[in-house]
Amino acid sequence: MELLRNAVRPYAWGSRTAIPELLGRPVPAPHPEAELWMGAHPGDPSHVIGPDGTERSLLELVDTDPVGQLGERCARHWGGRLPFLLKILAAEEPLSMQAHPSAEQAAEGHAREERAGIPRDAANRNYPDPTAKPELVCALTEFHALAGFRAPERTIALLQAIETPGLAKYAVLLEAQPDPAGLRALFTTWITLPQASLDELLPEVLDSCVQHVKAHGEFSEECRTILELGEAHPRDAGVLAALLLNRLTLRAGEAIYLPAGNLHLYLHGTAVEILANSDNILRCGLTPKHVDVPELLRVVDFACGEMPVQSGRQKGRMAVYHTDAPEFELSRVEWAAGETDEIVVDCAGPQILLCTAGDLLVTAADGEQVELRRGRSVWLPAADPPVRVRPLDGTASQLFRATPGTC
Repeated sequence: MELLRNAVRPYAWGSRTAIPELLGRPVPAPHPEAELWMGAHPGDPSHVIGPDGTERSLLELVDTDPVGQLGERCARHWGGRLPFLLKILAAEEPLSMQAHPSAEQAAEGHAREERAGIPRDAANRNYPDPTAKPELVCALTEFHALAGFRAPERTIALLQAIETPGLAKYAVLLEAQPDPAGLRALFTTWITLPQASLDELLPEVLDSCVQHVKAHGEFSEECRTILELGEAHPRDAGVLAALLLNRLTLRAGEAIYLPAGNLHLYLHGTAVEILANSDNILRCGLTPKHVDVPELLRVVDFACGEMPVQSGRQKGRMAVYHTDAPEFELSRVEWAAGETDEIVVDCAGPQILLCTAGDLLVTAADGEQVELRRGRSVWLPAADPPVRVRPLDGTASQLFRATPGTC
């Protein structure tokens, strides 16, 4: 059981307040801070802090002792790699619209790009590794996102509500085929529009969205999002694609699971995110980064309907967010002010415990204790026996636990 020192990623869309405030640092930070990474990702691994204050990379620990750190089953199944990455995600501005490949798509795409000799760090590389990248995001604050294709009937109603001369024919196109195939056809048409056609259509759409918001129309929230994206990314086909996705507002503790192929875009808020330890991203737009439309269309899943939102299935004191991802499982425990009951954390594999509210005391089987302050995390290797966790001084507290998918 060892405390972790974790890397902060300073992407431009990040917040200057959320992560510094969580870590107890001065606010605002000099630069945007977008993600706090906890895990053994080669790009920015966590460091374990020894009793004497010395540090060692978690990636190095796992590489030198995969069975002791990961357990025999996990080490064998994932080739000696920690299969998940845990993050705090703090979005002040929208991220790019993106989807991630399945395991089969990732393996095939990686092999194809390796044969083509594309450097793994090249800007036009789609598959730097051969693994899938499912993810789950759980809100810490009110969290806004676009995720999954909306039911065609609702999208038709939206397109009719903001109808313009240029948009009408696309509503008719979806009306003629209100199913995943129709969504694929419309999505493909929009993201491959010639720039001249896009420059004619987008201003019409944005002007109509303004009028819909002023009239307090049924789709005002969706239209405000389109206007925000249109202002940040003028002339981008991703603004049109955003018209097809579910607009979600998650409350604290609510989560969405994004399996392979799910097209999504995080808009604003702070969340805990757990994902497979992979860098494979296919972008649709709303970004200056590489966009590969043909490859994106190979990956995107056009299944449609409401995006499931979950609050976790209660298992004792733990709320467990269930997914079909073998790489990870996320659990949440909360204590109200004055509650001091202890939980036992046991798992057959490795895990990371993260405190996101209050202060916790973690006690190992040999009596060793670690104070887990807000924003801090601890690494528990598979070889360790169970630990006990309780709030310090009865403060309202929150704990997240990340493990491989099967414990």
